[in-house]
Amino acid sequence: MARAFLFVLDSFGIGGAADAERYGDAGANTFAHIAEACAEGRADREGLRSGPLFVPYMGSLGLGKAAETATGLGFASGGTDLLATAFHGAAQEVSSGKDTPSGHWEIAGLPVLFDWGYFPDTVPAFPAALTEAIIREGKVPGILGNCHAAGTEIIERFGEEHIRTGKPICYTSVDSVLQIAAHEAHFGLERLYEFCKVVRRLVDPLRIGRVIARPFVGETTATFERTYNRHDYAVPPPEPTLLDRLTARGSRVIAVGKIGDIFAHRGISQVRKGAGNMAMFDEALGAMDDAGDGDLVFANFVDFDTEFGHRRDVAGYAAALEAFDRRLPEAFARLRQGDLLLLTADHGNDPTWRGTDHTRERIPVIGTGPGFKGGDIGLRTTFADIGETVAEHLGLERGRHGTSFYTAIGGHA
Repeated sequence: MARAFLFVLDSFGIGGAADAERYGDAGANTFAHIAEACAEGRADREGLRSGPLFVPYMGSLGLGKAAETATGLGFASGGTDLLATAFHGAAQEVSSGKDTPSGHWEIAGLPVLFDWGYFPDTVPAFPAALTEAIIREGKVPGILGNCHAAGTEIIERFGEEHIRTGKPICYTSVDSVLQIAAHEAHFGLERLYEFCKVVRRLVDPLRIGRVIARPFVGETTATFERTYNRHDYAVPPPEPTLLDRLTARGSRVIAVGKIGDIFAHRGISQVRKGAGNMAMFDEALGAMDDAGDGDLVFANFVDFDTEFGHRRDVAGYAAALEAFDRRLPEAFARLRQGDLLLLTADHGNDPTWRGTDHTRERIPVIGTGPGFKGGDIGLRTTFADIGETVAEHLGLERGRHGTSFYTAIGGHA
């Protein structure tokens, strides 16, 4: 059997979603707008980066072609030639929402065809009964926030009061999420995790997709900083995903980054984490070294989203893409005959867009593997085609959702 490596560049959308207007995102395009800003010198930052966006290795996999498939707009890849074994295309999401679980579940062959629950953009945002239950069952003196907010901004607003009072900071966004920020030392990291488990149970009837622990450190507004000890408490997928199918067969699924959390640790054999994209890339490379026949390495690179997309940091996002791209040859070098490497995204987060939330966009589907013939896979009508292609590559029977493009790229399993 073969091996598969699925790398998700969290939030790296390429525009063009047919239903973007429904989400208020018509015209959003994470990739194109970053590239445009770089070309115009608006993403230059001393000591970080300058000039046009330079991602030649993703270009060699067909990133520019994928962008053209998504929107009709091409991207100059700096003269990069396509690898003979590279395949490229784009995919349209059918799931409800534009958040992490919806995108990842659909990639793993399970579209979200139900509606998540959301909290209104009001103050307070949470129903009174829920707030009372959180305080009572979570054994806290009260909560702060109770509104829609960006994570760093709400910690700046309430962090000092949180330290003084012991009240956790609870907030939400346009996604189906309830986030809880608390100080690692003053509130306690383990206490925060236990508190989130209580809240997870309380929001289950409301169909909230995730409760997220957002720990931070520092003593004043000027020194507060979120840490990498974030933990997501997600609703379990309602039916088997690609991961379940693989582990039931006896294969291993090595989850890198927050993949385990996204799938409520279902269908996961092993979890590996690191502090930041580059540490995560190290973990992914180690997982590639350790993967055996029939195994899947499923990696999420979250910094694109949390550190740069939500913070509307165009230069930072561009620099992160370039840093990721520079390391791709290390992954290429680990590919052996029969392996499949696929790069994609779960949604968009256009750093030039209004607000601080995700953007509804199509995603790139690019990749390679020794022995493949490569080529254009066109516009896929669901992210689930990715999961079905990986499934066919790894010798699984066809699932309920999605259509494999394995034969089109010269599948050889």
